[in-house]
Amino acid sequence: MAAVTAAAALVLAGCSAGGSADTGTAAGGHPKGGVLTMARSADIISMDNTTTFDNNSIHVMQQIMEPLFNVSADGKELEPWLATSYDASEDGKQYTIHLRKGVEFSNGDPMTAKDVVFSINADSATGASGWGYINAAIDKVSAVDDETVRIDLKYAWAPLIADLSLFSNAIVPADYAGESKKEFYTHPVGTGPFVWDSWKKGQSLSLTANDDYWQKGKPYLDGVKWTVVPDANTRKLQVQGGQVDIDDTPDWSSLSSLKSAAGVQADTFKSTQIDYVAFNQQRKPFDDVHVRRAIAFALDRKAMVKAVLFGNGTTANSLLSPGTPYYDAKAEGPTYDVEQAKAELAKSSKPNGFTTTLLIRSGDPNQTSIAQIMQSELKEIGITMQIKQLDPTANKEARLAGDFDMAWSAWTMDIPDPDEWTSFAVDPEGGSNSAFTHYDNPDVIAINKKAQQETEPAKRQELYSELQQKTGDDAFLAYLYYSPYVFATTDKVNDFHVTPLGNYQLEDVSKAK
Repeated sequence: MAAVTAAAALVLAGCSAGGSADTGTAAGGHPKGGVLTMARSADIISMDNTTTFDNNSIHVMQQIMEPLFNVSADGKELEPWLATSYDASEDGKQYTIHLRKGVEFSNGDPMTAKDVVFSINADSATGASGWGYINAAIDKVSAVDDETVRIDLKYAWAPLIADLSLFSNAIVPADYAGESKKEFYTHPVGTGPFVWDSWKKGQSLSLTANDDYWQKGKPYLDGVKWTVVPDANTRKLQVQGGQVDIDDTPDWSSLSSLKSAAGVQADTFKSTQIDYVAFNQQRKPFDDVHVRRAIAFALDRKAMVKAVLFGNGTTANSLLSPGTPYYDAKAEGPTYDVEQAKAELAKSSKPNGFTTTLLIRSGDPNQTSIAQIMQSELKEIGITMQIKQLDPTANKEARLAGDFDMAWSAWTMDIPDPDEWTSFAVDPEGGSNSAFTHYDNPDVIAINKKAQQETEPAKRQELYSELQQKTGDDAFLAYLYYSPYVFATTDKVNDFHVTPLGNYQLEDVSKAK
């Protein structure tokens, strides 16, 4: 409680500055005004924060809809946001959340406990079809008064406060402000620093500043615009030429030239990202663990780090990334061993090899390089792999629909607790059919459920270490590497920061004239 209350004081102190209309700058010297333009490879899919899984959508919705708690800049701690503090019962089964006073939605309505109750219940109601699994331990959410919410749990639940920081539990107006859910999410309303403006599907999406944002003096920008630019080289040229302010995830091969380009700042940020190949176990022969293990052993991850990341990363050994709590560096996932790969294939249902496909994004040099390396390596053990390319948006839709044999994918944590990813990845009821692979190991599911309810850190570590080893042995994913985030910005952009969870707080960003 002391830590949370102290953090609340810091947040309040940091949000007290007012702007200056005379100078065109906010207190503290931040330039006021301007529209920040970010170019990225794919469009959003939906603004429904309770059922949408892709990062491009998430990074937009986080600017509009805010949670009760938020992650610190280093991604390790939780800070009060729309809440100011909480109290937990001795048995860990009841939490009382105290709400920030004076917060309004962008439509002018005050945010109250009624809105919080509605929002958490709406997320929970999605169950296995959305992010509802994140609230599995919640028994009841109730309003004590307008400024206080009580959450009763079915059992002690270690990740609760972290779960309340997830975008899916962001607070929206009760009853969707009188609209249907479908209609509301075509122009969502929240308490965030920016307000929905327009969406030209497949082209661009724009938000405008929330002039009545509860953090006085923020945002500094007049608006934000995301443009869809599938080709990595085009995005690079646009940021170099100043047509866009930020190139979202440039390819690694261009990092060196971007760092030396005039007027451009290219930065890497610590991350919780793991890149991997997903096997669709609904399609044969990927229901065969020996086939999956054969492929996992055939991949030279060090060569990928060198050729694809240009050395900017490390090989992956575990389902969890090093920046995620309870990561185990000693977990032994399959490593590069051609003879072991051949031995596994010989024990499989396809001892003489087979033909399959790998789904990647078109216009992405990183994924093209990965695919070409894999194609060569799998050929060595008797597997013919064809490369299937779809534009980034269609690629995401295919993966979400399970329309693939193998697919490159990646995961970034959204909360500082492993449960979000482990439940998403290994539990068929976790909202994604086990990261869209249909992996189903009852022993692993049981370990994951025990870890959710264990509040002793040392015991949680034991459980997550066991889970990491078993999932590695099952090779339901072929772990590739851990990599930092990379962004390129023009030198007009100030205070753009990405947390290890991939979040960026655009209310803190300003743009020089």
